[in-house]
Amino acid sequence: MKKTYTSNPGRRHFLKSATQYTAMGAAAPIALNLAGIQAAAAQSNEDYRALVCVFLFGGNDQTSTVVPFDSAEFSAMAKARGSIARPAADFISLGNVASQGNRSFAIAKELSPLADLYSKQKLAIVANVGPMYDQLTKAKFEAGSPGVPPQLFSHNDQQSVWQSSGVEGATVGWGGRFGDLLASRNGSNSLFTSISANGTAVFLYGNTVQQFQIDSGGPASVSSLDRLYGSTDAGAALREIITASPSPLFESHLGEVTRRSLKANQALKDVLAVAKPLATTFDETNSLAKQLRMVARLISVRKGLGMGRQVFFVGMGGFDSHSGLVKDLPGLHTKVADAMASFYAATFELGIDNLVTTFTASDFGRTLTSNGDGSDHGWGGHQFVMGGAVKGGTIVGTYPSVALGTAEDLGRGRLLPTTSTTQLAASLGTWFGVPTGSLADALPYYSKFASANKLVLF
Repeated sequence: MKKTYTSNPGRRHFLKSATQYTAMGAAAPIALNLAGIQAAAAQSNEDYRALVCVFLFGGNDQTSTVVPFDSAEFSAMAKARGSIARPAADFISLGNVASQGNRSFAIAKELSPLADLYSKQKLAIVANVGPMYDQLTKAKFEAGSPGVPPQLFSHNDQQSVWQSSGVEGATVGWGGRFGDLLASRNGSNSLFTSISANGTAVFLYGNTVQQFQIDSGGPASVSSLDRLYGSTDAGAALREIITASPSPLFESHLGEVTRRSLKANQALKDVLAVAKPLATTFDETNSLAKQLRMVARLISVRKGLGMGRQVFFVGMGGFDSHSGLVKDLPGLHTKVADAMASFYAATFELGIDNLVTTFTASDFGRTLTSNGDGSDHGWGGHQFVMGGAVKGGTIVGTYPSVALGTAEDLGRGRLLPTTSTTQLAASLGTWFGVPTGSLADALPYYSKFASANKLVLF
């Protein structure tokens, strides 16, 4: 039976907290809301959802991540990989998977924390997923179908296409569009709908929702606005200047944006300052773990911020494994697995693991064959989806034959995706609460895949 974390400190504690929070001035309503969290009922039926995108920049090597484990197929795969093949001892068996014709699969041993979540049915694997503008076959690809994204093996372009579920160079992402559709669940605090702990991300921008950026240590602090050249008066004067409302339209708008940002930044700092610390530990040397810890902290104060729907973005680089694949990738995988497992544990600690879904994404997959010391840019790859609501312990989509010359091999073992990012996004969006009739508004190519097999992730 799943443990639910609740707290009931009593009326006296609540009133004492409320008195302390009154001193916070403009931020008091948010802080008072936070105090109310302590007297809240169990959260299992709470109307809250969070999507968390973990982006692996550079193109994760899918054939070093999840592999077929039947003896004959594993041997053929190892032969095709050549110098970058890893021995069977480097993988943990996931057993036979009914959804894939009862084939046997395994996961890289450094991903053992994710294997554990898989065995507990809290994590699923989405096989051979990648951006497409239409359903494709190898013949259509070779004929130059418009369903093939442009600049297919380019990092920047494919990061943009993945995050926007649209065209290269897009400025609006599907996470942001989901936020547009559901921002009304967040009342007056819609600024906290879309949050990045890893810099600017196309994924989070909507047509109306704008992303709020935060770092792993909390909201950015502009120290000069509090004390400039050692003077609080100088700091106050600078604040007044940059938040003033001059008459020119552009300057007036800039001043309003600045005022809103500073106010939101301070409100968030105040709420986090009184939040109960997480008991779950995160590796301080792991940048991804620190980003996810901040996301967990933000989710923990969701009621204080009045949040009903939130989209988050975190990420780490280093996955462009043209060289040193066998040497370097296990260390990267270890960081990803440890960070994600800690994050899941934090959501469980908060009693909301069924309200938070985390998924990985990457520029593209990589070639099956070796370039000597690594693999080169590919297309389709395998991704993880994690959370208490996930129907885990399985592989969804179609896991291809890992061999050369197959119907999915576009050369050197580059995989033609059998599942589009649009299909993955649609499944996540439906769970998030996007009405079916609005999926086409959020996902530009949804109509091309509306009749395709649905991913059963929830």
